[in-house]
Amino acid sequence: MDTRVEILKHAMQMVLSEGFDRTTINRVAERAGVSRSGVFYHFADKTALAEGLMHMFMDENNAVFDRIFAEARHLSDDPLHAFLIGLKMLQDVFTDLPDVHPGCLVAMTVYQERLYEARVHSLTRRSSESWRRRFRHMLDEIAEVYPPNTQVDLDDLADMLGVCIDGGIILSKAHQAPELIAAQIGMYRSVIKLMFAAGRG
Repeated sequence: MDTRVEILKHAMQMVLSEGFDRTTINRVAERAGVSRSGVFYHFADKTALAEGLMHMFMDENNAVFDRIFAEARHLSDDPLHAFLIGLKMLQDVFTDLPDVHPGCLVAMTVYQERLYEARVHSLTRRSSESWRRRFRHMLDEIAEVYPPNTQVDLDDLADMLGVCIDGGIILSKAHQAPELIAAQIGMYRSVIKLMFAAGRG
């Protein structure tokens, strides 16, 4: 058994049910079947636990993005077509989930409840920047072949996908409708098609 993973798994369950502020080291230790000092062996303090949860979320996201967009590029050498395929596959991932992805909710909860913790804030910013770099690279490849039909900052367009996912999570929780995340990704896909597709040679 990987004790660190077990601690994070039980901490995640508690954050989902009670929020991060009410998730105590003592209760995490009890649920994970380890001592309080066992938790502190892996996480120096509660902020370190928050960082661990966010790193887990980031690693999961990166693995999903890597798999989806690599497969999409395998299916098409055309950068626009491959990106659209990848977005459709990402949309399908969220469509197939019975509820909002728990990692997404945990990351949002931790960030909201630890907004002013410098380490958490920095990690959230780095996560956002990594999404921007990932999608900006794809958009640069598209723009080289299909110049956009209107003036657009490609950083803003890259950020928009993250906004659609995060905003979709908020909508889905407010309306108890998980399918709204997939719908927002679908809308982003439509924007990409409209912005680049008309210029296809």
